[in-house]
Amino acid sequence: MVTLTMEELERLEVLTRLAERRLPLRRAAEQLQLSPRQVRRLARRFAAGGAAALASRQRGRASNRRLSSATQERALALVREHYSDFGPTFAHQKLTEEHAVGCSVETLRGWMIAAGIWVPRTQRTRRSYPPRPRRACLGELVQLDGSDHAWFEDRGPPCTLLVYVDDATSRLMELCFAAVESTFDYFRATRRYLERHGKPMAFYSDKLSVFHIATGDRAQGGRGVSQFGRALRDLNIDSICANSPEAKGRVERANGTLQDRLVKELRLRGLHDPVSATPFLPTFMADYNARFAKPPRVAYDAHRPLRPDEDLAQIFTWQETRRISRQLTVHYKRDLYVLEDSLDNRRLRGTTALISEDAESRVTMRANGRVLAARRFAKDHAELDPGTIVEHKHLDGAFAWIAAQQQARDAQRLASRKVTLREKQLLRPDPPC
Repeated sequence: MVTLTMEELERLEVLTRLAERRLPLRRAAEQLQLSPRQVRRLARRFAAGGAAALASRQRGRASNRRLSSATQERALALVREHYSDFGPTFAHQKLTEEHAVGCSVETLRGWMIAAGIWVPRTQRTRRSYPPRPRRACLGELVQLDGSDHAWFEDRGPPCTLLVYVDDATSRLMELCFAAVESTFDYFRATRRYLERHGKPMAFYSDKLSVFHIATGDRAQGGRGVSQFGRALRDLNIDSICANSPEAKGRVERANGTLQDRLVKELRLRGLHDPVSATPFLPTFMADYNARFAKPPRVAYDAHRPLRPDEDLAQIFTWQETRRISRQLTVHYKRDLYVLEDSLDNRRLRGTTALISEDAESRVTMRANGRVLAARRFAKDHAELDPGTIVEHKHLDGAFAWIAAQQQARDAQRLASRKVTLREKQLLRPDPPC
């Protein structure tokens, strides 16, 4: 029995009506988008052989453009010998560049699949994730994640919900709306968590840059330590990063439930933005925990109280170190800060200052355990007004800033097409002798 394609079945219907004289030849040609001469030839084949005669004669036959079996055997032999663990794309690159084998990537992919060298992704056995036992007590491990979702549907702006779930009980410990998953948003949510519950033993998160930095040269205080990790270290809280979403499945499943139930609760209460919805979150968490939380295996709360010397307002800030110059100036984020000229500050020349910036961009400098009085001098894009009064003790810092600004303006003029060659030669500094 011959299997016909959809196009051949359409031809069969038209040719049947043509044979029964229910359709003229010209209309049949128009419906099949063929010439009348081609339709007559198809009608003769249909009358002689029936429906099976309409099947393509090329079916089951090798293509005229098919590569030779010698090429296939040579390609597979090279792959087995040199590139057995290569994917089809990479293996094709090597065969083309190193061995001058002429075939397409998809052709090589088909050959490798037929030979059992490559297994398509759809046929691979999916990795299994065995269940991990819950921790024994409350506060031993807290999973946290950000869920980007249309929490207010089309009534309000899209935002992210920061979710904190206890591993031992699946309790919602903290919910916080944020525009995005930023360091300061996690600072704010974690501070609320600590003030409400105390310090857990560890937080379990994904490998977002807020929690983990792969490049050690940008890490604050060590390889892979972010600003959030530094804050937890100051509080003696461990931070663990999961290697896959399945590893922190409790918070991921909680996200799915919240995207269903919380969205509907916000709609029923007519809440349209994070500001109006935030006061409702504690009520929702209490109802959620009463319905879905599990009792811990050990009736012990592992949360630790905050110590009197742990200033959360200071710890949850963006902290970097800068060197104090001999002119008592500090550079931070393209700004120049001038320290007060005092005997104590003069002793800090060449030492390191700790700069803290909070969510409102307020900058505080500390050195030797005390706060340094400093004022911002000027930004890079600002200009010094003619006749500006500058104290004598700050002239060195002012002239360093002026020189940098003049060089930047000269470089900008040199890049302009309106400046003549003679003017550019005058602007360029003389080579050192």
